[in-house]
Amino acid sequence: MTHRHHDLTLHPDLTSHAEGTGPKRNRKPVYTDFLPPCNHACPAGENIQAWLSFVQNSEYEMAWRKLTEDNPLPAIHGRVCYHPCESGCNRSFVDNPVSIHAIERYLGDQAIENGWQFTKEVADSGKRIMVIGAGPSGLSAAYHLRRLGHEVEIFEAGPLPGGMMHFGIPAYRLPRNILMSEIQRIENFGVKIHLNHKISNVELEKQNGNFDAVFVAVGAHIGKKAEIPARDAAQILDAVGFMRDVELGNAPKLGRRVVVYGGGNTAMDAARMAKRLGAEEAMIIYRRDREHMPAHDFEADEALGEGVKIHWLRTIKHIDQNAFTVEVMKIVEGKPVPTGEYETIEADDLILALGQDTDTSFLKNINGLQFKEDGTVMVAPDMMTGCPGIFAGGDMVPGERSVTIAVGHGKKAARFINAYLINKPYSVPEKHPIVGFEFLNVWYQTEAPAQAQSHLPLQEAGKDFSEIVAGYNEEQAVYEAGRCFSCGNCFECDGCYGACPEGAIIKLGPGKRYLFNYDLCTGCAVCAEQCPCHAIDMHAE
Repeated sequence: MTHRHHDLTLHPDLTSHAEGTGPKRNRKPVYTDFLPPCNHACPAGENIQAWLSFVQNSEYEMAWRKLTEDNPLPAIHGRVCYHPCESGCNRSFVDNPVSIHAIERYLGDQAIENGWQFTKEVADSGKRIMVIGAGPSGLSAAYHLRRLGHEVEIFEAGPLPGGMMHFGIPAYRLPRNILMSEIQRIENFGVKIHLNHKISNVELEKQNGNFDAVFVAVGAHIGKKAEIPARDAAQILDAVGFMRDVELGNAPKLGRRVVVYGGGNTAMDAARMAKRLGAEEAMIIYRRDREHMPAHDFEADEALGEGVKIHWLRTIKHIDQNAFTVEVMKIVEGKPVPTGEYETIEADDLILALGQDTDTSFLKNINGLQFKEDGTVMVAPDMMTGCPGIFAGGDMVPGERSVTIAVGHGKKAARFINAYLINKPYSVPEKHPIVGFEFLNVWYQTEAPAQAQSHLPLQEAGKDFSEIVAGYNEEQAVYEAGRCFSCGNCFECDGCYGACPEGAIIKLGPGKRYLFNYDLCTGCAVCAEQCPCHAIDMHAE
């Protein structure tokens, strides 16, 4: 939201009496915008509260355009983002958080259904940028650079765009027609995507293509290995390769019983995919307990609901043909510790889901680049590597990994790449103070719980790759958006106007909010005390 401080220096006709009409005032109310916790928590930097306000008024295209100022992939994010915005939502102190991701999905689906396209708002700059990798970070950077007027070309080593959205997220969570529709819109915007084009010499390709800057976002596609002694072992696959083969129509033949080793979201997906491919039994082996697993709790619930078995506190010690020897573990001070107790599990296949690494070997010959032990590239705060003009982001730089974080990296990189191209420093705008629930006075709200999205029965869901979660309809989306408290930002409820005992508040008209007549204001703070969203702050005189 726009930061506004209404001051009577703009209205000299109302400034005649400094002391007001009552006792001498020692503080005065000021209309002030604060930062909603949902906006603060969003890794993509969306102005969530702003686009929710458009949905409340049934202005869906306006809402979508406001949302896509920050994130070009709302239909995707509405399905796969783990929505940290909702974890921060102040509504959770009353009933349930606003289901922000479900409304975002609704807007994204409306855009696809109605053919909404991005519109160019600035003239072409004449600058050219090469983006390496067509995953979420690369797509986001390309989109935002295009918005800034630059020509962008993406080079993708694989046969399909989308990166880990295509090869790391199953179709039952992210239908491929949705994924491709949002990528196509970015192409329609003028971004060129070259598939099956692996970059091996960045500086040479940069020179030959006459590019002014490079953004490297190759993603984490290499499955981590495990040293497990094995004799005549059953088929051993890595989860990322397994999911990629399934996506490309080359699904491996699985036996009757499949073991997945790991406890993250990828492990849950790999086990669920194995069931869909015909495995009679899919089981996950993980060395920690459920409380300490990296997978989100709902992912484990869905896997269990589809018939996947999870063996907590187990680690694989040895494989002899189809016999898996596992050791029972226990948690001591948060860490798994061996107990010396062993069990045997029979299985035909093993899928390793122990995390992913990034292949950055093609960057080793570039002067100035520095790498961490895991191969990730070190970048400065402006996301530039040690080589001028070469930037990096997404999974290939140190930090947490998710689609939304990657999209945020892409947007951030675009801002700094643009600054580099125009030779003008970019400084991240200062954020307003965050407004917590303790500052709100939600007198106008009663309990109105969030609406759940309908879900295929889990036993039915596990039969094929059809999408398992349904989206909101229009009525549900508008209702859910209406649950937003508008934390920290005036939404013109007229509460202050009606509460002021001195008539010191002036309405400026729809969308223009209010103005204080300090000539009449006594500083009693009634307006601030009743403001439901804490958009009025009391300042010392």
